[in-house]
Amino acid sequence: LGIHCQIRKKKHNRIKQNEQYIQDNLLNQDFEVSAPNEVWLSDSTELSYGVNGEYKVRLSGVLDLYGRRLLSYNLSDTETSSAEIQVFQRAFVAAGNVHPRIHTDRGSAYTSGAFNNFLNQFEVERSMSRPGTPYDNAPMERWWNEFKLRWMDR
Repeated sequence: LGIHCQIRKKKHNRIKQNEQYIQDNLLNQDFEVSAPNEVWLSDSTELSYGVNGEYKVRLSGVLDLYGRRLLSYNLSDTETSSAEIQVFQRAFVAAGNVHPRIHTDRGSAYTSGAFNNFLNQFEVERSMSRPGTPYDNAPMERWWNEFKLRWMDR
């Protein structure tokens, strides 16, 4: 009948770098904290905008696990270590002299040498989600979900 399947090839325009700084999952889905600035979660999400959603931007944020409050955010074209450094600089300015446990996923921005060297000056404890386990960062994922449902869909 002349029927053919047309398959789009996936575009992989990123060059995979070696993960330089991998940390253990110290948080281990224990999301109970007793004070502000005890644990910070961080992640980024892609937002589409424009008439047909043809434009995209990356929103990064740092969430204080105690009150589920976003301490700082940053908009950038892509998820880079410099964008993540910028969002953490803002968080530390807002929070003052604190030394939280910081939990992230294993994205290239969070495993980069530049990002980890930046965090070393604040004497923080690092924790990372296990590969392919978004539940390890569930409060941050939920925050993005609520943000998109309540604000972006309007």
